[in-house]
Amino acid sequence: MLTKDLLRVSRAGGGYHPQFAGREHRPLSARVLGTFQGHVGEPRSDLDSALKELEADADHFKLVRGFAKLLDREAVFETEAPVPPERARRTAFEEAEAVGVVSESERAEALRRASDRLAVSPGTVADSLYADLDERQVLAEFDARWSPDELLTQYNLSLAQTALFDATEIRVRTADPKALVSAVKRLRLMYEIHKTEGDGKDLSDREVIVTGPDALFRSTRRYGTRFARLLRTVAKADSWTLSATIDDYGTERTLSLSDDDPVRVPGVEPVAEVTFDSGVEADFAGRFESLGSDWELTREPEPLETGARVMIPDFAFDYRHSDFRVFFEIMGFWTPEYVEKKLSQLETVEDVELLVAVDESLGVGEAIEARDHRAIPYSETVRLKDVRDALRRYEDELVAENAADLPAEIVPEADAISLEALAEERGVSEEAIESRAFPAHERVGRTLVRPGVLDDLADEIEDGMAFSAVEAVLESRAIGDASALLSELGYAVEWEGLSGGTVRKKDDAQSE
Repeated sequence: MLTKDLLRVSRAGGGYHPQFAGREHRPLSARVLGTFQGHVGEPRSDLDSALKELEADADHFKLVRGFAKLLDREAVFETEAPVPPERARRTAFEEAEAVGVVSESERAEALRRASDRLAVSPGTVADSLYADLDERQVLAEFDARWSPDELLTQYNLSLAQTALFDATEIRVRTADPKALVSAVKRLRLMYEIHKTEGDGKDLSDREVIVTGPDALFRSTRRYGTRFARLLRTVAKADSWTLSATIDDYGTERTLSLSDDDPVRVPGVEPVAEVTFDSGVEADFAGRFESLGSDWELTREPEPLETGARVMIPDFAFDYRHSDFRVFFEIMGFWTPEYVEKKLSQLETVEDVELLVAVDESLGVGEAIEARDHRAIPYSETVRLKDVRDALRRYEDELVAENAADLPAEIVPEADAISLEALAEERGVSEEAIESRAFPAHERVGRTLVRPGVLDDLADEIEDGMAFSAVEAVLESRAIGDASALLSELGYAVEWEGLSGGTVRKKDDAQSE
């Protein structure tokens, strides 16, 4: 983005039209690039003077300043001084106070005394005093990521982003709606989706409406920056149209853009993306996925029909052992109007299971429950236990259904198999499988083992064997739970620090 003072728009006909740079401005972008490159090692004041000269020759001074603003972010300015400026000032001011500086000769005396303390010349002290001022800092490094053509592209994108900063809403149709909605959610923007009629272009029949920063209780720069960044995703699509309502100092104007305009994304990605709060969703997803439960978390599942609109929940929980899905929406604190839109969407969602985590400050939990959806109140973070408890209601029924499809007795082909492996083999949960009978096997911990195998292991395992050797024997029989198997055979492990352990008969181990 550019700063607001560099915005170039035309208001002809009551519209709001960004004044994009064209091919005719390529020589100017090249000259601005060359000016930065030619001033490496020189003070910023010299660079600024050279840019001022370019402004005099340009169609519009804001164009030069816009190019320079973008390139300035690529430049590294450093303070070059023999003595750190703060130290030089502190010492010189102390001596000036002692001398009582009024005249030029007294100033020279103060600098001389300061130079004695700092072990440098008076001229060095004078040069160091204000070397950290912006205009005296030196352009130490400049490695532009853009060619002259790419600088034009970045300028046009930044100009459009700046214009959108004052939007109350934008309406977008794109050939890649999934990428758009994904970006909207990632940027934590308020949005809704409407179905529209096709117009012959290669565009989705869904229009994404995003609430702009000017529509909030108070416009926030952080939200506005995220809002403007959305244009990068829009412009990456092959086909797109965008219509924005702009609050132009109290006058409502319309900004219209499409893939016909010179709004593109340069081939080089920015070195640093604008930071933004990842939100409650990212925090919840990271914690839930670490659980290793029977539910698989899916980000941004398929849209749900809500009358003339479309709703895309934040997540879906897919039960790993059957075709069953529970949708999950997290409602944060937005404007009352946005909350009301969300509630109206929930009213029309039918024939799906939906959990809604709702910020306690909204006070709409009862309204959600009245719409036959389960409300999970939260403050700052969504508690995993609350979500697990809500899913358990479905899980109990699903486990019962899984178990009903299983025979009362199961005889695995393997001599030894874990309950987890057998459940996966049968396509059910462990809870469903462990309620069955296994007449040909004995259950040892979480493993099923044929009695004959247990007899063979009782002969192979001896008192005093190294635990590592026992593990090798068990692994050859596809038994991973060594502790439960040894306990079944009457052994315990006598650990010997980091060097390993020795298998001992329980009576022997206990007597020692």
